[in-house]
Amino acid sequence: MKLLAQAGRDWLDQHHALVNQLNVFPVPDGDTGTNMLMTMRNAIKEIADDGSNHAGHIAARIAHGAMMGSRGNSGTILSQLWQGFAHALKDQRTLTAELAVHGLREAADTAYRGVIKPVEGTILTVAREAAEEAESAYKDTQDLETILTRVVARAKDAVARTPEMLPILQKAGVVDSGGSGLAYILEGMLRYVRGEVVTSLGAEISQTQEDLAATLAPEDEMGYGYDVQFIIKGDSLNVNVIRSAIDAMGWSTLVVGDDEAVKVHVHVHDPGIPLSYGISLGGISDIVVENMQEQFQDYVRNRSAGTGLFEATPAEEEVPAFELEPDDIGIVAVSSGAGLARVFKQLGATQLVMGGQTNNPSTQEILEAIQRVPTSKVILLPNNKNIILAAEQAARLATNQDVIVVPTRSMPQGISALLPYDPKGELTDVAQAMAEAKDEVITGEITTATRSVELNGVEVETGQIIGLVDGTLAVSGNNLDSVMEQVLQQMQVDARELVTLYYGDGIQTPDAEAMVERLQARYEDQSFELVRGGQPHYHYILSAE
Repeated sequence: MKLLAQAGRDWLDQHHALVNQLNVFPVPDGDTGTNMLMTMRNAIKEIADDGSNHAGHIAARIAHGAMMGSRGNSGTILSQLWQGFAHALKDQRTLTAELAVHGLREAADTAYRGVIKPVEGTILTVAREAAEEAESAYKDTQDLETILTRVVARAKDAVARTPEMLPILQKAGVVDSGGSGLAYILEGMLRYVRGEVVTSLGAEISQTQEDLAATLAPEDEMGYGYDVQFIIKGDSLNVNVIRSAIDAMGWSTLVVGDDEAVKVHVHVHDPGIPLSYGISLGGISDIVVENMQEQFQDYVRNRSAGTGLFEATPAEEEVPAFELEPDDIGIVAVSSGAGLARVFKQLGATQLVMGGQTNNPSTQEILEAIQRVPTSKVILLPNNKNIILAAEQAARLATNQDVIVVPTRSMPQGISALLPYDPKGELTDVAQAMAEAKDEVITGEITTATRSVELNGVEVETGQIIGLVDGTLAVSGNNLDSVMEQVLQQMQVDARELVTLYYGDGIQTPDAEAMVERLQARYEDQSFELVRGGQPHYHYILSAE
């Protein structure tokens, strides 16, 4: 079981860049191949040192690792596939052909149930057809290699047919990226069964750093402290009791496990306290202690020396933390830039998760943010369509808190949703009001095309400036001012009162101010506001209300 999963990860590793190139829109997006690979890497990390020879146990650990490490819609659905597969192998010591077939069926069914509105022509279709082929093949043979051979062939065929099921794929001239990633995972497993060598490239995935200049300074006067992680092994361990004890020692607490092994993650100023507590309960292993204050100082030092990715930004007054009473509603919001983070804080966000396009946060990162909220009631704003599934999964895992996800699909939607936020209100009423408020804003985005495509009647060449309106490709051109004007027209700003421009890390403040001056002269009846968003990749994010 372990070697099959490793082979699937390694074969995806060799091909994840190809999967990334299949993104439909020519925008810097949460790359599907990268998200799936990071999910698989976390899954394999979970079993790397597990010496169990029980297939059901290994499958359960893989599923847990995939769930906690899942990123983006594709990674989250992949984790659901593993959840279903593991359920089929529960209490089963040996992986047989029959169990593998049953597992593929449960995997597909679980993934379909996890999506509110399943869409054919996606990874779901590939998973379903792979399961159907496995069931059909098992009627003819019990040989796992033969079954997997047919499964992989059917999966590849399903991927090739995804444009027939999803018109947007046909228009973009690509096949579904998530389905392609799944096919590579299955093919890696088949290559292992055949005895073929499957090796991982082992390359680090390039991660875009956010411009966090306004939020890097630790709020605690004692600094960032230490990141402490370890596993407690013992008898009759009580996860809930351990979680409460660890949480009282520090912050950013995550405690999961069972009565025999408990994984602990916590940030503290004295790492000896949680480690000593763990030793008092049994043996501890896999100990990791990282000095986060030193990491912070190294990062600032490197950026000051010119090795950072983004231009340093002027110092800004720190936004005070939003104080909550024990019965209040807390807010967790995903933000893609320092300036946007500041806006969310000003509007009452309790915890922020840094992420967005090309940098989808994992389920575990979102869950940790939820658990840092010092109340039992939380509203979660993903602020990106590719983060919604991971957000919903994190909400389900926050078993000690009542969490509602308001499915905001953009940063402006998240900001608009916060306007009616009332920390003293009833959770469902406040969430409903915020859900309605998110739709009162129109979002525009201006970025640079990453690939050539013709979509929605818009022809795009790599490197051109493109504009999107509410997530739909709307215009392309070679001039930023011209694209800005066309985007505003399609946003119908003539009928709106206020337009806010959040300028990205690649735009200088004088240039942004000059842009607003030109727009204000053109639209005399509208008010324009300028905010340094600090987001990567997107020159401007626009909000019209």
